[in-house]
Amino acid sequence: MSINFQELRDLLGAISKTDISELILKNDDFELTVRKEAKLISVPQVTAVSTPVVETINTPATPPPPVATVTMTEATPEAPSASAVDDKKWVDITSPMVGTFYSAPAPDEDPFVSVGDRINKGDTVCIIEAMKLMNEIEGEVSGQIMEISVENGEPVEFGQVLMRVNPG
Repeated sequence: MSINFQELRDLLGAISKTDISELILKNDDFELTVRKEAKLISVPQVTAVSTPVVETINTPATPPPPVATVTMTEATPEAPSASAVDDKKWVDITSPMVGTFYSAPAPDEDPFVSVGDRINKGDTVCIIEAMKLMNEIEGEVSGQIMEISVENGEPVEFGQVLMRVNPG
């Protein structure tokens, strides 16, 4: 059975906005289990990101249908460092999907942004390739690029910080 990852991303997004804590989908060829664990965070001004973990389990002798387990947990904050206190106003640009990070529109072209560049809300800051589709990622705020956390051509996960912007 072929998996449509866009439909899976849409399903995970819809589930994350509900009170559903567990969902199991089964058919003859496939089984998907989604469990959501929420942890309360009492630290002010902390942004928590749900990160799905997809795991496929198969046993060699008489294999059952493939099973994908997705566990969504909220990130727990670490103790703030001195630099974290200084840049707590920075806004993270995170990956909306699993894929490959590209800093430029083509290998022989300049990157969309570099550290120190100013961007406007809606400007394209990078591309995430997922399943041979190029997805332009736009800045959600205007400001200055303070940090780029990912190297060109590096794989990225859903919710992973790609870059940080000092708004204003």
